[in-house]
Amino acid sequence: MKSLTTPETRVVAFMDIGTNSIRLLLVRINPNNSYTVLTQLKQMVRLGEGECAHQHLQPAAVDRAVLVARQFAGLARSHGAEDIIAVATAATREAENQSAFIRRLRQEAQIDVGVASGVEEARLIYLGVSSGVHLGDKQACFIDIGGGSTEVIIGTQQRHCYLGSLKLGAIRLTTDFLPDAWRPIPPQKYEAMQQYVRHHVVRTLRELRGHRIDLAIGSSGTIENLADIAARRFYQRPFRREDVLSYAHLKQVVWSLGSLSLEERRKVPGLNPERADIIMAGAAILDAFMQELALAHLRVSERGLREGLLIDYLWRNGHASLVEELSVRARSVLHLGRICHFDETHARTIVRLALALFDSAGVAGLHRLGAWERELLEYAALLHHIGGFLASNNYQAHTYYLIRHAELLGFNQTEIAIIATTALYHRKALPRKKHPEFAALDTRARQVVRVLSMLLRLAESLDRSYTGCVRHAHLDAVNARHVVLYIDAEHDCQVEVWAMQKHLEAFEKIFGRTLEVKVQQLMPASGAP
Repeated sequence: MKSLTTPETRVVAFMDIGTNSIRLLLVRINPNNSYTVLTQLKQMVRLGEGECAHQHLQPAAVDRAVLVARQFAGLARSHGAEDIIAVATAATREAENQSAFIRRLRQEAQIDVGVASGVEEARLIYLGVSSGVHLGDKQACFIDIGGGSTEVIIGTQQRHCYLGSLKLGAIRLTTDFLPDAWRPIPPQKYEAMQQYVRHHVVRTLRELRGHRIDLAIGSSGTIENLADIAARRFYQRPFRREDVLSYAHLKQVVWSLGSLSLEERRKVPGLNPERADIIMAGAAILDAFMQELALAHLRVSERGLREGLLIDYLWRNGHASLVEELSVRARSVLHLGRICHFDETHARTIVRLALALFDSAGVAGLHRLGAWERELLEYAALLHHIGGFLASNNYQAHTYYLIRHAELLGFNQTEIAIIATTALYHRKALPRKKHPEFAALDTRARQVVRVLSMLLRLAESLDRSYTGCVRHAHLDAVNARHVVLYIDAEHDCQVEVWAMQKHLEAFEKIFGRTLEVKVQQLMPASGAP
């Protein structure tokens, strides 16, 4: 097979060998500090099955884990992976035969596996989850329920201030309390699990209560499944990224699942059949934490330890610019632009001009939009030309498609739709209700797109020659019917002025005012030719 790497790129694999499942993340790191996800895989192996009673990984479980690890490693190497970063968690770190298992992985899968401590597992989970959510100035409680342990973290967007790991997991609790999990789970059995959890988290809860918690975020297959069950039951649809799992809905889901036999639970919409036997134990852990910490709602993340391995690798290997300084949202947008090989210099010029127009348009009374809409305009401006990566003809339609399907991190679906639709209408047709992309927006979002797309049209025309000749531009209201666009240019900008003339009619349709363009030639800097 032909290698997918070049001297400037590197393919790296990250493998999370958990108590319940093995997960693989395969990425190509590009020379411009972006990365492309090549594949993500997960296979349930139940490595921790039967371990709790013997403190020993069982032979059948080890065989399953080694087989999957070997297959994942082979797949990674077939894609040209130079490094395979593998970490094992609770089941392996507690096993008396840990060394024998690690040795088999080295011999049969040709991978060197590190065994993470509980605190290190929590740190990696924090890196993975926090790098995919937009927290702003909020502090979050992160909860990850695995098969053998539960990790709890308190942190902001930039750093964690508490890392905790508990010997509580969905497989461990099922083994101890539900040997007959094929039957319905009586309420008293579920309550016994909760009491056990509360007893074991007393100290942790006391420490957590010493920190400010503005919101809670849950990760892991257990929490994802519970959230999906709730969404299908109460919203009649699959779980969406912007949804939250409420404590009230969790309690009703628990009551419903507990009344079912194992075979009936396997048929519940939103529940992975392979997780049906351990879901009640996982729910008991989440239930206890949400109740004791008074968490009315829980946001859900699909990210976890394997994404944390990626972030940690980028930090350690000279790609820190990809994960430092910028917010999750800005980093995700920049990452998409770089994957599409956009002209970053031109894109940043358009951002500068678009934001200047937005600010001056607000002062001129052309809109009453605020910081939220300004941020979305910034991202639409940065990405406005990425569709050219696919084709130059009708590139704005390709841009719309790429933004809508890129799964940008830190945004809800409304925000992504506004960014994509603003980019779509920055050239050619004005937004109309008969267009399906525009019609899909709510009334408020349509108003925002009309304004932002018009400002982006102007900004894009102000660098039509790709020379950066326009240093500044601002809109000034002469009266209730007339606006002047002042352009400060360092040298001839006739191409930009011609491009601007095409938007005069559109400007009047959107803002109800006529537009006049005036160029102010800047004096060359002292000493310049």
